[in-house]
Amino acid sequence: MKSVYDIQQFLKNYGTFIYTGDRQADLMLMQDELKELFLANILERKDLQIATLILKKELSEIQK
Repeated sequence: MKSVYDIQQFLKNYGTFIYTGDRQADLMLMQDELKELFLANILERKDLQIATLILKKELSEIQK
């Protein structure tokens, strides 16, 4: 995963479509879903960390 788009596509593979119209809320929901996939042993720790960094970077850019 290299972008927020990649994260969205990954989540779609597991039936998770996130679009609320609020970009910040979307990013936070994506983070929650990734954590759930990690807890279900579907997502590896390394991939969770990479996705988390991508989402945090995007959130910080939105909040500027």
